[in-house]
Amino acid sequence: MAKLLSCVLGPRLYKIYRERDSERAPSSVPETPTSVTTPPSSSWDTYYQPRALEKHADSILALASVFWSISYYSSPFAFFYLYRKGYLSLSKVVPFSHYAGTLLLLLAGVACLRGIGRWTNPQYRQFITILEATHRNQSAENKRQLANYNFDFKSWPVDFHWEEPSSRKESRGGPSRQGVALLRPEPLHRGTADTLLNRVKKLPCQITSYLVAHTLGRRMLYPGSVYLLQKALMPVLLQGQARLVEECNGRRAKLLACDGNEIDTMFVDRRGTAEPQGQKLVICCEGNAGFYEVGCISTPLEAGYSVLGWNHPGFAGSTGVPFPQNEANAMDVVVQFAIHRLGFQPQDIIIYAWSIGGFTATWAAMSYPDISAVILDASFDDLVPLALKVMPDSWRGLVTRTVRQHLNLNNAEQLCRYQGPVLLIRRTKDEIITTTVPEDIMSNRGNDLLLKLLQYRYPRVMAEEGLRVVRQWLEASSQLEEASIYSRWEVEEDWCLSVLRSYQAENGPDFPWSVGEDMDADGRQQLALFLAQKHLYNFEATHCTPLPAQNFQMPWHL
Repeated sequence: MAKLLSCVLGPRLYKIYRERDSERAPSSVPETPTSVTTPPSSSWDTYYQPRALEKHADSILALASVFWSISYYSSPFAFFYLYRKGYLSLSKVVPFSHYAGTLLLLLAGVACLRGIGRWTNPQYRQFITILEATHRNQSAENKRQLANYNFDFKSWPVDFHWEEPSSRKESRGGPSRQGVALLRPEPLHRGTADTLLNRVKKLPCQITSYLVAHTLGRRMLYPGSVYLLQKALMPVLLQGQARLVEECNGRRAKLLACDGNEIDTMFVDRRGTAEPQGQKLVICCEGNAGFYEVGCISTPLEAGYSVLGWNHPGFAGSTGVPFPQNEANAMDVVVQFAIHRLGFQPQDIIIYAWSIGGFTATWAAMSYPDISAVILDASFDDLVPLALKVMPDSWRGLVTRTVRQHLNLNNAEQLCRYQGPVLLIRRTKDEIITTTVPEDIMSNRGNDLLLKLLQYRYPRVMAEEGLRVVRQWLEASSQLEEASIYSRWEVEEDWCLSVLRSYQAENGPDFPWSVGEDMDADGRQQLALFLAQKHLYNFEATHCTPLPAQNFQMPWHL
């Protein structure tokens, strides 16, 4: 009876992976009562095949879930319509509640029938036995057997806790349950007395901004967190996970962040291969509709690196909602997992981000300054100009206030706090992070990210003359135009390198540098072009084109 109840309440099982030969090696450790023996892999090399009763019951429950999601998103309009029609009176609400209660009882009955269907299936009974054994005892053997299954990630046991590192327990400077530290925006009206009257005057605007951010704004910014989109992408995500596990020997893990969100991760270890880049770990930060199953993780994988992918809060197996604070909390536990559980030193970790993933990448670079390098692909400097692009001009004040207070993705500000090597990849046909049209390459916000970084690190070089010549170089939309501008200014790379190395030897590596303050205009222009060319790489493609492995290169450093 207990097993039947477990089948009724158990998670949905999607796939049973084929076991690798290395995983099926006999163990010298005697079997414990909480260990479960798995059958040979020959019968397991397929998607899980539910029996008829479970299959039909699952379909009914999935359809009910979709209808509930649609009802949830349309509820404000539905309530307004019902109110106008007079259907919200007590005499009409009571019969409706009876119908709703009957429907819930019917769905509970369907869930029980699904449990009976699972109970009659030996594969599901084997799976639920392993899952229960793993929750009781997270031994290496039990976790290895559980990794052969792809199921609803809510039931996956936690593999790593944000407080697990001993340094976190002993230090008071680490993250609290309220979250890690973020750079806060300055007040819009500096110098204004923060009196009670001013607070009351601001309250309606603050309430409006909060409602916009938590309803329309968050879903527009992170469409991948919308349940209906995830439901439509489920077959593709399952196929991507199967490829990572079966072909790349990936290991899935659940991390618990300081805010209580559970973060879904996938780790592919290449340290045992002959390729030297396998000793480096690339942590991948996906875009606003990207998942590690089908995202930018494939680029460093093909290039031979060890890779750690993770999903934003609210994406696929990760819980929560993707607000900046939750994003930073998730990134923090991912980096801690890489260092304290996977065994990589910060000097061996590279952060690679695509699009909106640049926020968590720059936060990690700011918070973990010993990280080896940062690569930002198709990213931007600040969210406000891009948000204003897609919203009516009359909403400018509301949009700016909402972004600054609730969705402040200040990538450039965070990146300037990092002292290590940086490479920016600009898509020359980008249609997403341009503020006008894709053909107008000067409206690409990647340009502003580069300029802000160089102006912070080399303020004397990026004075008026240097800024002007870099802007001319950024106007180039092809490698031929880029090379033409570069050669026109007769940049002597050996001279530029000698100047930079001499300054570093005398003054140390910490930015900002005062190099160029005693240099003529021609020297500053050459140095500005040289630095721009070393920090930005043009890729002739649109925003969503996957970056080929041969274009994945490490940033330049002295």
